[in-house]
Amino acid sequence: MSSMIRPNPTEPIGVPDAGAGPLEAALMRRPGQPRALTGDRPTGPLHLGHYFGTLANRVRLQDLGVDVLVLVADYQTIIDRDSPESLPRDVEELVADYLAVGVDPGKATIFAHSQVPALNQLMLPLLSLVSVAELSRNPTVKDEVAAAGIDAISGLMFSYPVHQAADILCCRATVIPVGRDQLPHVELTRSLARRFNRRYCDPSAPLFAVPEALLGEAPALLGADGQKMSKSRRNAIAIGATADETARLVAGMRTDPQRLITYDPAARPEVSNLVLLAALCLDRPPEQVADAVGDAGSAALKRLVTDAVNERFAPIRARRAALVEDRAYLREVLRAGSARVRVLADETLARVHERMHAVYS
Repeated sequence: MSSMIRPNPTEPIGVPDAGAGPLEAALMRRPGQPRALTGDRPTGPLHLGHYFGTLANRVRLQDLGVDVLVLVADYQTIIDRDSPESLPRDVEELVADYLAVGVDPGKATIFAHSQVPALNQLMLPLLSLVSVAELSRNPTVKDEVAAAGIDAISGLMFSYPVHQAADILCCRATVIPVGRDQLPHVELTRSLARRFNRRYCDPSAPLFAVPEALLGEAPALLGADGQKMSKSRRNAIAIGATADETARLVAGMRTDPQRLITYDPAARPEVSNLVLLAALCLDRPPEQVADAVGDAGSAALKRLVTDAVNERFAPIRARRAALVEDRAYLREVLRAGSARVRVLADETLARVHERMHAVYS
């Protein structure tokens, strides 16, 4: 028993440098050095919240020269649902969303969870380094359970943060672009990297770099029901929505009785959300957009939002429509990206086995 590797739940989990200041400056100085990992579950079409929250930033990072890995987290679709027959199509359309917004497979790597076995094998030793109590305290897991509306937590959902840590560490990513709600996952990953290094590595030769979170200034957009725009809530404007669908969804978004349009997120969240959406699409300050609408009322504001969204996303939607007609190309992008990451992950797992004295040939 004394030889068992035990997690240390009393070890303080280091808070990552989540600011866009020092880390952003380092990326600008040496963009080719860091590797960024990010991704999404293929559980529905990506929407405007994704675009302004993360997708545009992925394109920016790749164009800076950062090695960007984009994960299609197909295995993570089963944490709260059965694997549907639509999964192949869902995965293809997620790849189409990525390519349509500007993720370039010549600069970035798009890959699928299920196609890289080493990612999932690394999860086992990492699970030995974390306590049940730590996992039960993770606020993101609690939020996922609440959003999914499920009564019982599966073992996979419970270990979801460790699964993400395995993705990050197996790919040897050093920069993790996240929203604030994902910071606990990065904190756990950092802790697991340190714990593995301490237990299995010479202090002068750690295996895992401790990754840093890159927290951008992403806006939190509200959906048609006044809650955060989300795939699971079905309240979002999809990137690939038609102009008519966009008009219908915007028309149904909440406002308030005041005719004068102002930008005041605290006092007028619904109206301010529409103002912000127009401002993001028009690349203008939200206060300027609000002043332009003035006392014309909510109907005028919604017309402005509809026109701004449709104009901003028209070329993206046209590219996406062409991409989904070429399913073979989408699968080839995924195949090539997964092959590249398999090599990277296999190398990492081999090093893990060496440190764990689990090499028998």
